[in-house]
Amino acid sequence: MTKAVFLDRDGVINIEKNYLYKIEDFEFIDGVFDALLYLQNNGYLLFVITNQSGIGRGYYTQNDFDKLTLWMVEKFKEKNIQIQEVQCCPHNPTDNCQCRKPKTLMIDNILKNHSIDLENSWLIGDKSSDILCGKNANIKNTIQVQSGHKFDVNLSEADYTLPSLKQIQSVILV
Repeated sequence: MTKAVFLDRDGVINIEKNYLYKIEDFEFIDGVFDALLYLQNNGYLLFVITNQSGIGRGYYTQNDFDKLTLWMVEKFKEKNIQIQEVQCCPHNPTDNCQCRKPKTLMIDNILKNHSIDLENSWLIGDKSSDILCGKNANIKNTIQVQSGHKFDVNLSEADYTLPSLKQIQSVILV
């Protein structure tokens, strides 16, 4: 079994923008490449799990999301960072699906194809629904970053809070 980091996309990997689906609007958060390279170089597999209700709301299509995702994954490859898999929930919050965070189907799907040691893995998100998803999936360690949605660090249910992924080495020590 191997350890992994499950990352939300918007607000963690890229600057939060409502219903982002265009490559020209995508901006990586400062320090994300160094942070993910650090994690990868220390034995973590990297996965992205992202709620994308803009698809269900008709603001953009699954194809639009897939195009942006392929571009993002390619940008990581150019920096020698391997994203193992990207899982997306395309549903509206009212659809009562099983994949929308804080539910765990995106993680469950990843676990079907990868032997992950959840005791030594991490989930990193910017919303409480991300953190609850990690806890619901029995991921041992959670980090809530302030680079996306703002929150009161004193009210966070995460094990750790950070300004952004840039400070990841202060929490995930190797």
